[in-house]
Amino acid sequence: MPVRPVKTRSRKRRGVTVAGTLGSVPAAALLPALRARFGALVRELSKFGTVGGVAFAIDFVIFNVLLHNGLESLLAKTISTVLATTVAFAGNRFWTWRHREHANMAKQYSMFFLLNGVGLGIGLACLAISHYGLGSIWPEFQTPLADNISGQLVGTAVGTLFRFWSYRRFVFGDSGIPDQAPPAAPETPAPPADATAPQSTEPPAPRAVPRM
Repeated sequence: MPVRPVKTRSRKRRGVTVAGTLGSVPAAALLPALRARFGALVRELSKFGTVGGVAFAIDFVIFNVLLHNGLESLLAKTISTVLATTVAFAGNRFWTWRHREHANMAKQYSMFFLLNGVGLGIGLACLAISHYGLGSIWPEFQTPLADNISGQLVGTAVGTLFRFWSYRRFVFGDSGIPDQAPPAAPETPAPPADATAPQSTEPPAPRAVPRM
């Protein structure tokens, strides 16, 4: 009568160990990578905000200086805007995103100026929607306070977020320093064939002895 092979728990334990290893290694490697990416994004945002604040101050000062010296309002605003945009471009290129690829400065400056105009249009659109759209229904949206909230707060915030995203994606390209990929999970070698094949415990049959 053949003897049935005895099932062992070694393979089951090995499967539990392998599953636990593969499940824990990627999580442990992914958390530091996400933390590093978030820290880099926060640093870029802080530098971008600093550059934007300096550019705003330059725009404000130059506009008022030219205005008090008798220059026409639109011309004074055009000059102050161009100078402030140039300062913002230099600050973002050589400080905020200095670690990114920079191929053609003229192309980058043109795209930067264009996207800055789009951001300005977003702020004006927020003001127009509030003053002329909602103000035609509710007169409270046509007050100076409502104009400052929609134009200076909401419009500036939405326009700044658009500028940060568009500059980072379209103007300054991808990072020149490749991100470090998380280490791959260690591969568990497959068990040998003789370890998995059931071994028969049936004794060998006796050899037949020829009769004389």
